[in-house]
Amino acid sequence: MSVELPEPLDVIAVGAHPDDVEIAIGGTLASLVRQGYRVGIIDLTDGEPTPGSPGPEVRLAEAKKAAEILGVQVRETLELPNRRLFDCFEARVELGKVFRRYRPKIVLGIAGKTPMASPDHWQAAQITDAGVFYSRLTKWDDDFDGLPVHTVSKQLWYPLGFRTLEPPSGSGHFVVDISETFDVKLDAVRAYETQFPPHKQQVFRLVEGQNRLFGTSAGFEAGEMLICSTTLGVTDLVKTMLP
Repeated sequence: MSVELPEPLDVIAVGAHPDDVEIAIGGTLASLVRQGYRVGIIDLTDGEPTPGSPGPEVRLAEAKKAAEILGVQVRETLELPNRRLFDCFEARVELGKVFRRYRPKIVLGIAGKTPMASPDHWQAAQITDAGVFYSRLTKWDDDFDGLPVHTVSKQLWYPLGFRTLEPPSGSGHFVVDISETFDVKLDAVRAYETQFPPHKQQVFRLVEGQNRLFGTSAGFEAGEMLICSTTLGVTDLVKTMLP
């Protein structure tokens, strides 16, 4: 029996909690949407319970508003447990189903651990890696509700830690120009009013400082770093170096 599938997405960004993706790569996602690509955000948990939030319905409303600001076409929140998020078979399958359903060409996930921050981030990174792998495995129809297999073309990682000068390891680091969407990104992060009240405004200074540094390093006003899981290849050196 065939499964009815939604319109595919070009890019899916995965976060452990609502606001992870906005903080790390909100400018990149907004830029992709402006360039005509179909973009989705998948939050593995609803981020609840969390200090300052009266409940999941408020946090989800904030996430919806943030997605609308970025302009992404799809946002879904899986029912995995916040604070108790672990890389396990069930979590891998749930995310694998999402990839099979939306058939993204590129998946963006968290790069490595975030010391002194939520351990959910590291678990999310592993779940994302496994979900990409599970999405393309055949002879597994029962576990994946009959959804057709899908091979993700490229996987990228985004750093989420702000208090380290050591970039996460990978086969290739590059910076995306978000000069035109940096303010949109900040507006999306501000949509999380329960998470970033006045006494937490230092988060915006950290975000701006990092994005200005990344951007300046590549000749942009603002930028976001991404890390490729495979070696980056160049076919036209001049066009790559002088876009």
